[in-house]
Amino acid sequence: MGNYRDHLTPHHFSVIPCGLVLISALLFTREADALRVIGGNATVVQGGTAILPCHVIDTNDDLTQITWQRRTREKPDNDNFLTIIPKDGPLFVNGGDDRFKYIGNFNDKNGTLQLSNVALKDEGIYMCIFTLFPSGNQKTEIPLNLLVPPSTSVEDNLPTLGTEEVLFATCTAAGSRPPAEVRWLTGTLAEKVRTTTNSTQYDNGTTTTVSSLFGVPTREINRHLVQCVISGDSLSTEVTLPFTIQVYFSPTEVNIRAISQDSFECVTEANPNAEFIWSRAGQSLPESAVKVEGAKLQLLSPTSDLNGLYQCEASNTYGRKHSQLYVHVASEACSAAWALFGVLLSLNGVGAAAWCFYKYGNFQRFFPTHGDREPQSTRRAEGDGGQEQEELQGEPEEPV
Repeated sequence: MGNYRDHLTPHHFSVIPCGLVLISALLFTREADALRVIGGNATVVQGGTAILPCHVIDTNDDLTQITWQRRTREKPDNDNFLTIIPKDGPLFVNGGDDRFKYIGNFNDKNGTLQLSNVALKDEGIYMCIFTLFPSGNQKTEIPLNLLVPPSTSVEDNLPTLGTEEVLFATCTAAGSRPPAEVRWLTGTLAEKVRTTTNSTQYDNGTTTTVSSLFGVPTREINRHLVQCVISGDSLSTEVTLPFTIQVYFSPTEVNIRAISQDSFECVTEANPNAEFIWSRAGQSLPESAVKVEGAKLQLLSPTSDLNGLYQCEASNTYGRKHSQLYVHVASEACSAAWALFGVLLSLNGVGAAAWCFYKYGNFQRFFPTHGDREPQSTRRAEGDGGQEQEELQGEPEEPV
């Protein structure tokens, strides 16, 4: 017999090694097909906490290292920022960031990270890379999307009384991502007002939306309540901002009305509300004989110290008006006071009223209206038990 090798053909040398290689290749392919890296995506509201999930399943390979990379608004190029190895745990590559926390488990091939206090600069793509033996590097990408709630506000445009359409107010949803929706609820004013809406988008991906409310500034529309409603994906619930339409105007006609026999009140309509100042022509108010509280004037005692022309001035930032009250205390009929008061009316041309007191308890009120209104009188009479009572004849009439 010859040597065993002499009986083998070249074919015999190739069959066995190729079969072994083919079997190994099939086993490796099945292992690679079964191995999976599970990731996902994360959406978080600005300032919140994001979970970046990443782990490997269906493999018995040895894990030697986990590497995290990112491409974000702040760092648009691939940036290796964190590695995790069994011996040393998580290590930052280019400076630490305490907002990141490794919450996975190396032995379970889980590389999940937690990122707290997320900012717009953090938005982007995060890549989780597992170094396995013998499979090599396996990776997946986790997109991080950021929602930015808007800053909301309503601004009054301070319209004044008029007959032309003006801007009443603007409602703003600033710096929202994605853009917010802004709308007005106007109720019964729907046919008396109109709205416009415009948006501005910025390089950082946020948008500011402004809705404006227009109408004719009349007294009828003044102080009506409307609402600005802001909604969007970045808000968990709608934001409702109530707004009272304000039409601003100076004091209208000023009237002095009697509250009681010795108290008077200055009345007008204004927006903002008027402030009132009582004064006496040519001299200071007799502090011992009168009491002033805002729009009210009280005459404390019927003495000659009260005599004079009193003025109530109503004012706000848009203008001022006034009215006058003449008071005279005498022991006789008030004809002289009435004559003087008539002259004052003709000179001043303002709303006014006159009260004339008698030293012995009686007083009269005069209304200078075209001479067709009789003076009203009030008398003191003896009541039961000798007590004095006041009797007002007829309803008090508004002074002119």
